[in-house]
Amino acid sequence: MTLKLILSRHAKSSWKHGDLSDHDRPLNKRGRASAEAIGHWLRKKGFSPDTVLSSTSERTRETYDLMGFEAKPDFTRSLYLASAPVMLDTLRKASGETVLMLGHNPGTGEMAERLAKKLPKHSRFLDYPTCATTVFEFQAESWADVRFGEGKVLAFTVPRDLI
Repeated sequence: MTLKLILSRHAKSSWKHGDLSDHDRPLNKRGRASAEAIGHWLRKKGFSPDTVLSSTSERTRETYDLMGFEAKPDFTRSLYLASAPVMLDTLRKASGETVLMLGHNPGTGEMAERLAKKLPKHSRFLDYPTCATTVFEFQAESWADVRFGEGKVLAFTVPRDLI
C-alpha cells in the first residue's frame, strides 16, 4: 500500500501581541499569504489530505484553515513543540492514505530530515523555514509500519518559491 505524508511547519506568526503566550500567537500577514499559497500548491500537485494531525497552537490552526482543505483536523496538544520521535509516534496512530501533519520547529524540520531516504536538493530543506512543506511517500500497510529513513520525497517547497 502507498501512504503519503504532507509534513508542514506552521506559517509565519506575529510577535505584535506581547501579552499572548507562545501557544496563542496568530499568523502575521505574510504567514496568511504563505499558508494559502502552500494549500494552492498542494492541490495543484494533486496532494489533498484525508487525515489532518496538528498542534493545538493558534498559528497551526490558522495555517490549516488558510490551506483550504476539507478534512476535519485532529488538534493534538502533544504535537505542540513536539520532537521528531513524538511526531512519529503520533503519525503511527493515524488512519487514512494521505495525512497532513502540522507542527513547529525544531521538531518538524528534524522529522523531515529523519524520514527522508534521500534529502531533496533545496537550499532551505535543512533549516525548514516557516510553512516549509514536504510530501513523502511510504510503501507500508499502515502508518504503524512507518520508520525513519523510509520516506521517498515526492515534493518540497517553501513559500518564497511560490509567492
